[in-house]
Amino acid sequence: MKSSNYLAFLMFLTLYTASAQYNSSQIFTTDFYQHNGNSVRSASGKPSSGYWQNEADYTVKASFDVNSYLLKGEVVIDYTNNSPDQLESLWLQLDQNIGNTDSKAGQLKGANEKSDSGYKISSIRVLKNKTWQDIAYYIHGTRMQIRLDDVLNSNEDISLSITYSYVLQTRSSGGRSGYMDADDGEIFEFSYWYPRLCVYDDYYGWNTLPFVGSGEMYLDYGTIDYEVTVPSDQVVVGAGKLMNGDDILSAKTLKRLKEASESDKTVFIRSAKELNKPVTNTKKGTTTWHFKMNNTRDVAWAMSKGYIWDAAKINLPSGKTALAQSVYPVASTKNNKAWARSTEFTKFSVEEFSNKWFEYPYAVATSVAGPVGGMEYPGLAFNSWKSEPYSMFLLAAHEIGHTWFPMIVGSDERRFPFMDEGFNTFIDIYAHDNFNKGEFAPKRDGEYASGGGNPADEIIKVMEDCKDGPTLMSPADDMGREFVHPLAYFKSAFGLVLLREVILGPDKFDYAFKQYIHNWAYKHPKPEDFFRSMDNGSGEDLSWFWLGWFHNNWQLDQAVTGVDYVKEKVANGATISVANNQQMVMPVLVSVEEANGKTHEFKVPVEIWKFGKTAQFHVNTTSKIIHVTIDSEHQVPDIDRSNNVWNAKG
Repeated sequence: MKSSNYLAFLMFLTLYTASAQYNSSQIFTTDFYQHNGNSVRSASGKPSSGYWQNEADYTVKASFDVNSYLLKGEVVIDYTNNSPDQLESLWLQLDQNIGNTDSKAGQLKGANEKSDSGYKISSIRVLKNKTWQDIAYYIHGTRMQIRLDDVLNSNEDISLSITYSYVLQTRSSGGRSGYMDADDGEIFEFSYWYPRLCVYDDYYGWNTLPFVGSGEMYLDYGTIDYEVTVPSDQVVVGAGKLMNGDDILSAKTLKRLKEASESDKTVFIRSAKELNKPVTNTKKGTTTWHFKMNNTRDVAWAMSKGYIWDAAKINLPSGKTALAQSVYPVASTKNNKAWARSTEFTKFSVEEFSNKWFEYPYAVATSVAGPVGGMEYPGLAFNSWKSEPYSMFLLAAHEIGHTWFPMIVGSDERRFPFMDEGFNTFIDIYAHDNFNKGEFAPKRDGEYASGGGNPADEIIKVMEDCKDGPTLMSPADDMGREFVHPLAYFKSAFGLVLLREVILGPDKFDYAFKQYIHNWAYKHPKPEDFFRSMDNGSGEDLSWFWLGWFHNNWQLDQAVTGVDYVKEKVANGATISVANNQQMVMPVLVSVEEANGKTHEFKVPVEIWKFGKTAQFHVNTTSKIIHVTIDSEHQVPDIDRSNNVWNAKG
């Protein structure tokens, strides 16, 4: 919205009797923040001097049988208690158990047919006095508790060894991994594939919300060093850096990888014509692929003997480079399938997000075609094998974009999904605008985007459908599946667009948002940390917005109610009267057109609504006003635009 340098206006706030539709005291409050700043979390929204979080390092050695679909593994977990508390027990996530009838998900579905899919634990041992000793454990669906014989004191660490196995299902772990048939060889995708520590933090202690399906991950950071032993004819890609490529890959594969790492254009590592040739230097038996990833929450991996493999160089703002790579079957390139451009899309997305928000920290960014329609892991994404051009770019940008939220900025996906899905969808909007002169712009996905209309108008249906339902502050599993996408993705992302484009402006928003990312990289922010960060970074009290948009499902209806000339003389200027008919507030975006053709466009600050439902402001005019419009460009989600316009009579 443009501002006129020649326009001067004064605000006059009118007294009124509060109506049922609007109560200013409910949205303009002085006690919005419920937690005082402390030594862990600053009142400014930053980690404070005493901030702590625990560390979990994993060493995993696993093998997979392509005939029985059995994965066997041993994970050694080195866990450091950086909290000030003694820990009498440890809690772990066993998300593969979601399909069991005794899991919370199974119980909620009322399943009565016995199922024992999921983890089979062979042993759990703890390292004491340099000796591995068995320890008791208790499994509760997707959670496991280990009750320690000796407490784990502050600043102490403990080592656990867990031997386990599970059978990979066609759609396992809530649909986040699995396998599928393909003409040139089955595709296997592995996630949530080893037991992982729950987070112990300063807000909730142990975060033990069970894995039910919609809620995703909340994990501590550490180093994950993992080896997977599989048949030698498989192409394997995994999160992190391949550590033993020089030992296991053929000379041709290594040569092409080096070429790709220096090329801005996509280079085939293995083409469709070479699917009968392994990329390893061993044709028979098994090969062990060794990956390592530092400062990460999790890792995932995938494999197929029928994968095409291509890659290209990622250019980062610091001058460093990384590798974008994609693996996909031949079927993904036929009948308008767009996987041949996957690496191009991934490379662009990583470069875009790195330049605009925070530099990509990992060596490789990987896009994997397979049965999972779209699922993110640090530096690696599972995307639908049958994606067409628009959905391919949408998936490539969105799923690898999750590396920023929540893989770098480590929020709790299970409790606050808007902090990852919404924030990531928000940065995707600008990626769609900027890619190849807007080839796939504007970003549109979901039932509310039918027809490609204006997002401020599209969000009105979300607000109407959700007005009596959950809010953005609800955990994903408390929303109901029909609300997750409209709220956590769409409403949250559009809320940030409102902040950037209407309320704060790009300069204020970008500075505050980048500071939030920088301050909370590899840490665990809560919603209040984000809200405080944006307040402090922008210098604005945005509590009215956090209350109205995130904590409530309030609606917006602004109206022009009158135009009066001061002392009935045009030369004295005009007083424009407006009303706020619903509980949500926004700045008033005003367009005024005079009879002489002069136009005025300006923004009245949101504080005009502090004293009641009706308000007035003055505009200098040199001729009669013939037209007044609120939000002529449809930037805010006004539910009734019929009262946004005033036209002079006659």
